Amino acid sequence: MNSLLNKEPVKRAEKSIKEFDQNLEIVCLEQTARTAQDAATALGCNVGAIVKSLLFRTGDNFVLCLVSGDKRCSLNKLKKILDEKDVSMAKPDDVKKITGYTIGGVSPVGHLHKVKIYVDTNLERFTTVFAAAGHPNCIFKIEFNQLTKLTSGEIKEITE
Repeated sequence: MNSLLNKEPVKRAEKSIKEFDQNLEIVCLEQTARTAQDAATALGCNVGAIVKSLLFRTGDNFVLCLVSGDKRCSLNKLKKILDEKDVSMAKPDDVKKITGYTIGGVSPVGHLHKVKIYVDTNLERFTTVFAAAGHPNCIFKIEFNQLTKLTSGEIKEITE
């Protein structure tokens, strides 16, 4: 399992995480944490405490939304916040190109390109949350208020 820590995307996520706080650890799980439910089952936590990192496209720009695992991101709310008529989920190729991660392992940090980040208000329900760290089996645990600092994310109500 620890060989996952040697994978480039995981190393990139870890570098950002460690630069922010040396005490934050990446954990490699036996089971996949590809979906929020899988992650919650593997960690024995509430599915809402799992951070889904979802990339959206608006024109030529992208925005990353960090959403509570038990919620759905609202395209209508995003359109209003961004003042854009056309907002859609990014294609898997774009996710890989912009973040450097594959879907299921997208970390909130360590992206190849700088993107604006919104953090869902629903994550505030949890003191501690879990986010992907560059691979579907790798996660890290972080306090909600630390997550917003780590990502420089803006807290917004973005779920339905």
